[in-house]
Amino acid sequence: MPKPGGGGGVPPGSRDSSGICRSSSISSGSGGKILSLSSMNESVHSGLSCFLSEQALEQEEKQQRSSQLAEFQRLREVRAAAQLKNLEDFLRMNHVSLRDSISYATGMVYRNLGKSGLRVSCLGLGTWVTFGGQITDELIWAVLVETVRAMTYVINQGMAMYWGTSRWSSMEIMEAYSVARQFNQIPPICEQAEYHMFQREKVEVQLPDLFHKIGIGAMTWSPLACGIISGKYTSGIPPYSRASLKGYQWMKDKILSEEGHRQQVKLKELQAVAGRLGCTLPQLAIAWCLRNEGVNSVLLGASRTEQLMENIRAIQVLPKLSMSIVSELDNLLGNKPYSKKDYRS
Repeated sequence: MPKPGGGGGVPPGSRDSSGICRSSSISSGSGGKILSLSSMNESVHSGLSCFLSEQALEQEEKQQRSSQLAEFQRLREVRAAAQLKNLEDFLRMNHVSLRDSISYATGMVYRNLGKSGLRVSCLGLGTWVTFGGQITDELIWAVLVETVRAMTYVINQGMAMYWGTSRWSSMEIMEAYSVARQFNQIPPICEQAEYHMFQREKVEVQLPDLFHKIGIGAMTWSPLACGIISGKYTSGIPPYSRASLKGYQWMKDKILSEEGHRQQVKLKELQAVAGRLGCTLPQLAIAWCLRNEGVNSVLLGASRTEQLMENIRAIQVLPKLSMSIVSELDNLLGNKPYSKKDYRS
């Protein structure tokens, strides 16, 4: 006897010759709801179709990403090949071979520029050129988005391969990076900052934080503090020096100020250290900049070829800057900056 309310009843003709029940429907229990096998098949088939569609879509997305990466790699190889060809053409036009170049003569060292993948010489030749007046802070904020888009356009048109900032604050660099990510633009890869023995805060504290956050590299300029560290202003302002030129009154005032006199006293002590190391004061100052691993490249300024070659030889002074020498220099300067992390530790 079947149980009351149960689905134990077997319809006539539901057993085959072997006695096995061949039911065309399934009871859901006491509720009496019946789900046909055909409905179950349709449901399973629909679910399977959705699953296969999702798999196909995911596979298609993977293929698209793979093709995009392949295209990106191809473009990088094309750019690298174009760079190499331009270098070879330049050397051929000037009858110079790589073996006769500066890197072989001076032992030039190359460093990664932040996390961009670009390698640059640790020393470079640069000039300070300004067209028109300086841009105000308010105008910088107003045109920041346009600047990022303009630099992206320049790179996409093949007129440049990378772009960077110069004398931007950490907040402005982060804003530029955020704008680039928000609008699918190309962010800057480096900041060009003033760095020398008397100017340390930004390069030694702020830029390392940006490097760890967004991979910004550091290219520094004015390792001799506009010539102050060269020692030429020890006895005053010589004629025809930069500080004597029209438009450089600010530099003359700085040298003749109380702080300028204190710096000249420190330079005499630094000159003694340079004498012990067998190098010039400018070479010591440039090597001091290079001893900072966070500095990817130091830009030099020179008015004569001999001056440039002398400054490049600072690379040979770098191995002489032991921890004790660097500590001695820090004590002489008395201006080593400390980050908040240093204070907490």
